[in-house]
Amino acid sequence: MKIKLVMVGKTTDAELVKLIENYRKRLTHYVNFETSIIPEIKNAKSLTFDQLKEKEGELLLDKFEVNDEIILLDEKGKQLSSVQFANFLSDKMLYSAKNVTFVIGGAYGFSDKVYKKANSLLSLSVMTFSHQMIRLLFTEQLYRAMTIIKGEPYHHE
Repeated sequence: MKIKLVMVGKTTDAELVKLIENYRKRLTHYVNFETSIIPEIKNAKSLTFDQLKEKEGELLLDKFEVNDEIILLDEKGKQLSSVQFANFLSDKMLYSAKNVTFVIGGAYGFSDKVYKKANSLLSLSVMTFSHQMIRLLFTEQLYRAMTIIKGEPYHHE
């Protein structure tokens, strides 16, 4: 199984990039993990929020493969503890032939077409974070989940 993280726009903060890359490298010991970035829409300021979501949505839909289970990181999604997230991933690795693709949308969320394509929604918090900060939080939680699955001492409970 492969885990993918698809994101809208580049991470512009160099410190965040370093931290995300640190966890991405750590993940290579546990799982086939890849990231994919959708370029930000040009002339976005001339578009309404809905038009922007539609354009981003079209680019996101092009990144999904037939065998992907699509999980949107979304404020309306189900919340899991770190251990529950590890169990969720463990089940996917054991019982699913599909790749799991997590998606971080742009600043205004997802289009209706992307919501319809999604298999589920996952929320990392009831708080709102920038879409750039969520990249770090998700990557760290994915790494944490892998160490929980392997019984390694990173996570303390």
